[in-house]
Amino acid sequence: QVQLVESGGGFLQPGGSLRLSCAASGNIRSINDMQWYRQAPGKGRELVARITSGLSTTYADSVKGRFTISRDNAKNRVYLQMNSLKPEDTAVYYCKALIKTTRSIYYVEYWGNGTLVTVSS
Repeated sequence: QVQLVESGGGFLQPGGSLRLSCAASGNIRSINDMQWYRQAPGKGRELVARITSGLSTTYADSVKGRFTISRDNAKNRVYLQMNSLKPEDTAVYYCKALIKTTRSIYYVEYWGNGTLVTVSS
């Protein structure tokens, strides 16, 4: 069994900063890509940021220069530092990871349940 649990969401005013964390636990052998997605009210889920096992990163154009993704491989965690937050960043943020368990030879996609970020004045 593998679980991804996000934390760090909250309510804040425009211009503020927040750091999201996602912890993977269970029978993990290795983790490949780790990603953050978000889903705003009434919209589809979109990729926000991605970090590979080699620490290469990519970002959605809407968050470039404001958000930073990082990971701690020893702790099986991925983080999303969000600065200069805007009302349009309001969404449920989900982490996703490609994980190989101790019982599998393949990487399988796992999702967390999400954490809500609300940016409003």
